[in-house]
Amino acid sequence: MNLNITLIAIGGLTLIFMGLFTFLLLKTKSLKKGLKKAEEEISVTKEEARKEAERIKREAEIETKEKLINLKSEFERQTRDKRNKLNEMERRLLHKEETLEKKSFVLESREREISKRERELYSKERSIEDQKKRYDELISQEIKELEKISGLTQEEAKKLLISKIESDARHEASQIIKSIEEEIKETANLQAKKILSLAIQKTASEHVVESTITIVDLPSDEMKGRIIGREGRNIRALEMCTGVDLIVDDTPESVTISSFDPIRREIARISLDRLILDGRIHPARIEEVVEKVKEEFEEKIKQEGETVILEFGLKDIHPELVKLLGKLKYRTSYGQNVLNHSKEVAYLSAFMAAELRANSQIALRAGLLHDIGKAIDREIEGTHTELSVELAKKYGENEEIVKAIASHHQEVEFPSIEAVLVQAADSLSAARPGARRELLENYIKRLEKLEEIGKSFDGVSKCYALQAGREVRIIVESQRVNDEGAIFLSREIAKRIKSELEFPGQIKVTVIREMRAVEYAR
Repeated sequence: MNLNITLIAIGGLTLIFMGLFTFLLLKTKSLKKGLKKAEEEISVTKEEARKEAERIKREAEIETKEKLINLKSEFERQTRDKRNKLNEMERRLLHKEETLEKKSFVLESREREISKRERELYSKERSIEDQKKRYDELISQEIKELEKISGLTQEEAKKLLISKIESDARHEASQIIKSIEEEIKETANLQAKKILSLAIQKTASEHVVESTITIVDLPSDEMKGRIIGREGRNIRALEMCTGVDLIVDDTPESVTISSFDPIRREIARISLDRLILDGRIHPARIEEVVEKVKEEFEEKIKQEGETVILEFGLKDIHPELVKLLGKLKYRTSYGQNVLNHSKEVAYLSAFMAAELRANSQIALRAGLLHDIGKAIDREIEGTHTELSVELAKKYGENEEIVKAIASHHQEVEFPSIEAVLVQAADSLSAARPGARRELLENYIKRLEKLEEIGKSFDGVSKCYALQAGREVRIIVESQRVNDEGAIFLSREIAKRIKSELEFPGQIKVTVIREMRAVEYAR
């Protein structure tokens, strides 16, 4: 039994070994076939790679040959161009040589001509020297003859002539000194007039009564007695608190407030109206009401300035400048309200700047602030232009606006187109008829007088008063007045206008001399 089992096991193992051996044989054959096939594929790939290498080599050789051909043609072309340039340069050099030869020939001919002229000049100099000698001899003979005739030697005649020249020179010097003295006197008079007109412009207008008084209506004449008070204590208290003069006269149902300061006059008017409505009029009540009105008036001035700022849409204006703008409502110049004038200048400047494509905002701001100094010129010494510049600098306005304000009376040169527009707008606002207090009759007489002065000079053909009397345009006859005469005529007319007329601002005198040549073709 055990033997059978052993035999069976041995047989099973034998079968297993035989199966494995058979599998290995089959696998080996398969591997040999795959290896052979791989070798065949490798040989094919090697052949293809050899063929591809030969093809790339042939293409490279062809491309190299083409490049060599192209380089050769390019080299030939460049060589041809250089040869052409060299030929052109040779041609130019030949042309320059010919030109130089011609110029040298011309120079040689000129040198010959110059040498010929030098010889002629030398001969002329010799003849001139001979003539000079003869003239000197003649002059000496003439001097001797004159000495015999006059009985004076040459030295004595020289002394006599020198004394005569000295006398004439002294006479001319005295005339010059006299004219200088007259000019100094005239300048001093003009300066005095300027200072006086500035002082008058700061304090009073042409019609003083109309611009320095305010009339307050009363409910009845009995109120006059209450305003005066016992022994005049009420009226004295009112005048002391407000700084005005209160005039109570025979005018029915009214009293007059008089003051050169319009702000004080307005405060006094409002205070008096309130006292009349309240009915309680005594010194303590007067002081109380006046103080309250002053406080309210400060706020009112500020509101007036803020209204103007809102009207023009301006930003970043210092509060103090706003307050000063409000004060201009109660300031007049030659009867013209300064705030209205400033607003008009601002509008005109901005409109003109917009038309000229300039900076309309700078023109608007400078036009509105150009007379801001008039709000304080009664309190601080200085011209309104200087004060306006100082205020603009102090309260942060930029340099362009400050310079435009400084030049609006042409005291300094115009720094920009906006400054010119502000000056022009200021002249327009002040010069138009009716802007400043002047009767129509006086205005027409002034225009007629201007034309009359211009026509009174010799050689004047026509004379016109323009720009509301701010300019006189004179046309002269060109045959009778030359260019120098036109300049002299403009100065003489300006002097006469200064001496015979009174006018605000300045008057421009323009003399036009036109030369016309007329001929007829027949």
